[in-house]
Amino acid sequence: MADAGKKVQQMINDNAVVVFSKSYCPYCKATKQTLNNLNVDYALLELDNDPDGSALQEALEEISGQRTVPNVFIQQKHIGGNSDLQELFKSGKLIELVKSAGALKA
Repeated sequence: MADAGKKVQQMINDNAVVVFSKSYCPYCKATKQTLNNLNVDYALLELDNDPDGSALQEALEEISGQRTVPNVFIQQKHIGGNSDLQELFKSGKLIELVKSAGALKA
């Protein structure tokens, strides 16, 4: 578990935008589609494709208080899941957050 926690925290620390996801999850797909449409450069970890996926998901819950995916971080701050991200998008705040994070692709 300690290694999983380190791996999760390292991804959060090293990337302006991180999405922890599962490849088959429709909410995860919606989050990734929104970020792709905005041309956001983000790190992605598909928990269901990682041999340590369940340990990583437990570590994520400890770090963020959220067990479900997608689990999104922008500038090391926990944003929440898809509904939280979509609310930020609708309000115009998501684009401001990713711009200030320097996470827009050229």
